Amino acid sequence: MTERKRYPMPIPFGWYVVDYADELKPGDVKSVRYFGEDQVLFRTDSGEISMLDAYCPHLGAHLGHGGLVNGECIECPFHAWQWQTDGKIGSIPYAKNIPPKAKETQIFKYPTVERNNLIYAWYHPNGEQPHYEVETYDEIVDPDWGDEFQKFEYHVDCHIQDMAENAVDAAHFKYVHGVVTYPEFEVSYEDQKRFFVQAANMETPRGIVEGRIIGRSNGPGDNATKFEGICDTLLLGSTTPIEDEKCIIRFSFLQKKVDGKVPEGGVGAAIIADINKQVKEDIPIWENKKFALKPVLCDMDGPIAKFRRQYATFYVDYDEAQRIAALNLK
Repeated sequence: MTERKRYPMPIPFGWYVVDYADELKPGDVKSVRYFGEDQVLFRTDSGEISMLDAYCPHLGAHLGHGGLVNGECIECPFHAWQWQTDGKIGSIPYAKNIPPKAKETQIFKYPTVERNNLIYAWYHPNGEQPHYEVETYDEIVDPDWGDEFQKFEYHVDCHIQDMAENAVDAAHFKYVHGVVTYPEFEVSYEDQKRFFVQAANMETPRGIVEGRIIGRSNGPGDNATKFEGICDTLLLGSTTPIEDEKCIIRFSFLQKKVDGKVPEGGVGAAIIADINKQVKEDIPIWENKKFALKPVLCDMDGPIAKFRRQYATFYVDYDEAQRIAALNLK
């Protein structure tokens, strides 16, 4: 009997975070797995980053297990063949001449960008080059903000779209997260980007402090949320597919300085703790649900239909019937 998948969707194309920039130093080699494939991620002696398919074309050794950086190349642990950052052969130490077939061979290279103190890789199932640019977040280089992330990671057995749909599922904030008032927010779309704004006033001993939450998504894997008000906080929420139904979430927090110092404890710590509490509340639901292809919705569920219409643009192998259902969701 054929196994039925929980999700009909493949992995969407886009830019995805594959590591923190400060955790990949010159000479480092890492075995990684994203998008249902094995890769090797490395930084050369000069600082250039490359992510290649993991296996050496010579005799199949995994370049991430025992491979090492040799100058500007990754050296295979099996026979020391050296491959350049573009995936082309650099040298074969014991060969009198590099054969033509080796010169013609190129290991698949994922386009990479180092930005926002993160390393992004571009995924497209057909190997197409990037359709859009990685977003730049000004707070990362603003001296009025902290210069080191507070980092949190979660591995979740779920498809990335089903997790992202949370952002426009207004009702669950009350019933899963215990939010007292029904959240009202504005959502808009522009090409591959999604924007939302939500009022977020807070009661304090000194009265109500006006605040708001501003969210930006640049494709499926690059998300930023800014919490303004009592303690300005930036969250880069980076979700990257490992397999079709398995993802890693990286939460990277920065907070605005107060009197020249990064806040410690107090409201700032409470904001970060509450966001992490919410994702921990979501995970059991994500991991045990099935994608509702034709959901039965009510008038206060949130703009799920618009979300799905935009998200469908990140698929190239989406079954046409499923695409039509997503685009015509009522």
